[in-house]
Amino acid sequence: MAGLVWIVIFLYFAAPISAEVYTVGDSSGWAIGVDYRNWTNGKTFFVGDRLVFHYIMGHTVDKVSHSDYKTCTVGNAITSDSTGSTSIDLRTPGKHYFICGVIGHCGGGMKLAVNVRGSSADAADSPNSSALPYTTVPTTTNTNIPVLSASCALYPLSGVFIVGATLLKVVLL
Repeated sequence: MAGLVWIVIFLYFAAPISAEVYTVGDSSGWAIGVDYRNWTNGKTFFVGDRLVFHYIMGHTVDKVSHSDYKTCTVGNAITSDSTGSTSIDLRTPGKHYFICGVIGHCGGGMKLAVNVRGSSADAADSPNSSALPYTTVPTTTNTNIPVLSASCALYPLSGVFIVGATLLKVVLL
């Protein structure tokens, strides 16, 4: 009976932090002529989610700046891949921009912008990105004790998953 309780507790905490895997363009993949703005409609991306790009040789997946995304400027990629199957883990909140680095392909529609929220466990708006990661709490002895702020507490949720998985393994043994 105690084992069942641990499994229920594990599933309760693991469910909100499970990451989604999105195949960019669904069955159309990463190709010229696909409306990626329409593809993102109705999707909410969170830190921990993964984008998977499937494409034929002769294309690339370049992570670029907002400016390069808007103007379809190639050659300034932050990262680039041309293997035909590219996985991008969304590790930080905010806007992320991708284009095909082959001249003319971005202008043909091979560009994707995604807005990543802080955490799937976060039902409210993501925290202010300008918040400091630590807050000091004054005490009567004039000593500052670093305390994790709410913005930091949202991101390391993968640790909860690891602890939960370990507990599940112990219970099942």
